[in-house]
Amino acid sequence: MPEATNSLTIAIDGGAASGKSSTSGRLAERFNLMHVDTGSHYRTLTHALLELGIKTEAQDGLVKLLRSLNFQTRIEGRSAHLCVNDKIPSREALRSEEVNLAVSVFAAIPEVRKSLFNYQRNQPKIASDHGFSGLIMEGRDIGSVILPDADFCFYLHADESTRAARRANQGQPDAIAQRDKLDKARKTAPLTCPEGAIRIDTGKRTLEEVLDYITAIIEDA
Repeated sequence: MPEATNSLTIAIDGGAASGKSSTSGRLAERFNLMHVDTGSHYRTLTHALLELGIKTEAQDGLVKLLRSLNFQTRIEGRSAHLCVNDKIPSREALRSEEVNLAVSVFAAIPEVRKSLFNYQRNQPKIASDHGFSGLIMEGRDIGSVILPDADFCFYLHADESTRAARRANQGQPDAIAQRDKLDKARKTAPLTCPEGAIRIDTGKRTLEEVLDYITAIIEDA
């Protein structure tokens, strides 16, 4: 467990293209928070595994390989990025079709999630050490597993067609339905709305409306 801090911690959960990154990034600016995208952690690790010859259909040697990997954090602006053996893939590489097809498969493997657990749990301390007022972390198991004691927990959602259109508009086609199915069905830390989380339908609000709604809740508290 990370050392306790007095800083603000916000957990943002939701499926693919539910608005987590846009919302988290802007909130990080408003509240001087370090932004951690755990989805990018799994994409970075997936990219590394594929580069090292591990395939989704043939995972021989995966556990041994995971134990040999070194995880570090590189901060750019307000964003904290995972480095695997001192390497961060380009955004284009992380959003490649190969990574898109493999990331949910690898993320469903208990050993993969276990390999990142302590690293992710330690992010509030990293935020404090770097002078941020706190941490906003987004993903699919933040409020339920990684930061269950976060000060605020929000669950973003939108219908499948809305989320697919967002990905298309970003020039990043994604198998939304397939990823949802894998994320919700995995045995370890499945995608779910954490108990007590505030649900927000981002398909029925603009980004600014979502930001103002969350900001009001935090400031009122």
